[in-house]
Amino acid sequence: MMTTERKAVLIERLKAEGRIVAKALAEEFQLSEDTIRRDLRELAAEGLLRRVHGGALPVSPDLPDLAARKAIATDVKARLARKAAELIQPGQLIFLDGGSTNAALARALPKSFAFTVATHSPTIAAELEYHPTADVVLIGGRLYKHSMVATGALAAEQIDALRPDLFFLGVTGLHPRHGLTTGDAEEAAIKRRIAGQSAETWTLLTSAKLDAVSPFQVLPLAVLTGAFVGAEQGATPDLSDYRARGLEIEVV
Repeated sequence: MMTTERKAVLIERLKAEGRIVAKALAEEFQLSEDTIRRDLRELAAEGLLRRVHGGALPVSPDLPDLAARKAIATDVKARLARKAAELIQPGQLIFLDGGSTNAALARALPKSFAFTVATHSPTIAAELEYHPTADVVLIGGRLYKHSMVATGALAAEQIDALRPDLFFLGVTGLHPRHGLTTGDAEEAAIKRRIAGQSAETWTLLTSAKLDAVSPFQVLPLAVLTGAFVGAEQGATPDLSDYRARGLEIEVV
């Protein structure tokens, strides 16, 4: 097998399985591990995968700070927000994670009936300053400034006192095999805590986050109630792997 053919196989295998183990592939292809590792290094240099100890993972989308993310795909996020807002019922307690897409959801929340919004993000709470019917519960703790959310033991203790009907979870990657992931361990732990307290957990994400894996898992796919994916105009992402695993997922 030529080098270019072998690399194409590696990329296809990564997409299908969500990870590459260099030792296993070396045995399968009857090649040395050094050869596979060299291929992986070169593919990583081209930005086609992310090298990890013993193999490779899919590339996670670059995650700029919150202020920069607010200017990305604003139309798509607005569509996602309007769709997600349709899930909310009068009198419910909903929990909004941080992030630019959930900020759009905060602006799209229903104004014709009363409900309660809990959040560990001061920026999300600020979006609701003038909302006419939403009661707001703000969770405190150590501020993770990159995402502008509270983390740590203090936040976890307050979250444990809540039983949200709906949790709108923000992640940096969604993958059929590796589930929902993010880039910070403490933030992942808090997201997981909120999901554990919630009756339903939904995620809203742009198509750039599909098939991506970040370093820290939040939840396996099976725990997620459903997902809304915002596609760019004219683009229809392939969701067959997610649906085959039982996930309710819809393009918006």
